[in-house]
Formats: sequence, structure tokens, C-alpha cells
Amino acid sequence: MAGAPRPSAPLDGWPTWIHADLMPGNLLVRDGRLAAVIDLGAVDVGDPAVDLMPAWNLFDAGSRETYRRALGVDDATWERGRGWALEQAINALPYYVETNLVMAAIARRTLRAVLD
Repeated sequence: MAGAPRPSAPLDGWPTWIHADLMPGNLLVRDGRLAAVIDLGAVDVGDPAVDLMPAWNLFDAGSRETYRRALGVDDATWERGRGWALEQAINALPYYVETNLVMAAIARRTLRAVLD
């Protein structure tokens, strides 16, 4: 469509397999290293940036930068990942605020990290 706005963080290439729910509770760690990813209910084909959400829902600022360098993602992918983290947090917070205090706390932490 002529004149349609272009996304500010475009997706180049084909969608890929994604987990789409890389929340701290779905990441199992052994001896300080990722050992497994559980809860495969959200596995799908989509934007690979969705799997960058741990940068904001799990890591502090310094670890976030280390994670980004290790993954070697471009600016557009990184910004889409930030957007996915924001979207998940703004939906999770009101949903869990009274029923799951841990999930609500993760949503609050993610919002702080995304807006930092």
C-alpha cells in the first residue's frame, strides 16, 4: 500500500521456530548455566526477536548487554525484542496482579527494565 508506514524495527528474512514464553520460570539452570527450557505450549513459528525477552524479564542492565553481544543481534531485532517484552509485561501485570504475585513482580521488573 502506497504511503503505509514502515515498521520502525523491520523483520528481515523468514520467521523461524520460537519458544515465545521465555519467562524466568520456564528456564531451568544448573551450576549457573541454562540446562533446559520447559513449557512448550507457546512454541510456534514467528519473529525470532520474541525469544529475546529474557534480556528484559531476567537480566540486569550489565547482563543484558553481555547477552546482546553474545547473540550478535542487529538493532532492529533488539528493538523488536524490547517491544515483545513490553507487550508481554503490560498484558501480564493486570492479569496476574491479584492471582500470581510472582508473575506480577516479573511483569513489573520487565516494565522497569524496558523503560530504563
